[in-house]
Amino acid sequence: MATKSVQIIGVPLDLGANMRGANMGPSAIRIAELHQKISVLGYQPYDIGDLPVPVRDTLPAAATQERYRSQIVSACRDLEQEVHAALSADRIPIVLGGDHSIAIGTISGVSRYFREKHQQIGLIWIDAHADCNTPDSSPSGNIHGMPLSIVLGQGYPDLVGIGGQGAKVRPENVALIGIRTLDGAEKEILRRSGIRYFTMREIDERGMHAVMKDAVAVATRGTGAIHLSFDIDGIDPASAPGVSTPVTGGLSYREAHLALEMIADTGMLASMEFVELNPMTDHAHKTAQLTVELVQSALGKAIV
Repeated sequence: MATKSVQIIGVPLDLGANMRGANMGPSAIRIAELHQKISVLGYQPYDIGDLPVPVRDTLPAAATQERYRSQIVSACRDLEQEVHAALSADRIPIVLGGDHSIAIGTISGVSRYFREKHQQIGLIWIDAHADCNTPDSSPSGNIHGMPLSIVLGQGYPDLVGIGGQGAKVRPENVALIGIRTLDGAEKEILRRSGIRYFTMREIDERGMHAVMKDAVAVATRGTGAIHLSFDIDGIDPASAPGVSTPVTGGLSYREAHLALEMIADTGMLASMEFVELNPMTDHAHKTAQLTVELVQSALGKAIV
């Protein structure tokens, strides 16, 4: 049997957020023995290193005023190409962030690859936040709060247009899991979006297994593959303190693993990204190690 392959792509970008430090996430995840833990599962890891992303302190004042949009567009275009190339080489892209604005590039690359095969993709997005602000609704203007709207076709045209104009995923194939804090206008955007969202209250009431059964059904209905976009702040800070924007009351350690184990069981996971790990706020590398464990669960690691 041919060895399964993954392609690791680091995107050290923290320009989409106010809080700095997520640009060190890819290094922290690699140091937590990502390669070794993937290899144990029978996968061959190919690591292309980190994409070139400018350091915030080297950029002019004009870049700050536009919330670093030009630099984010450039990084996401590069990422879109790399993700598409990885899938074309029959490798599973594992993208290491970086803040969540990098999802624009990842999802655009996955979507283009499957569109060329005349297939749609499903999207499972795990996050404390909805990330569906638009330039008009965002209180901060930070792009890491906008990527879900952008891949649904709403937002800055230069970001929406990466990997081809228009929406990269149909709203009826998007499951948003773990949300517990939204901006005021963002709530109405989410209600109108047509996506299936699962708040922490719904997870509390129904349990993670029932929620994930529904989420998987949404992401696999008429699609050729699933992309997983996992913001580490979806997990409760007690288990994952090393994030830029912690919000109490999140997924437990086991709920997070169950979610990824159930996605792996579908056999349809084609690509994934793990974002918003911030080593500056981590405790003894705890969150980086958890992230590597989550990658293993997504790749099919089982208890027995």
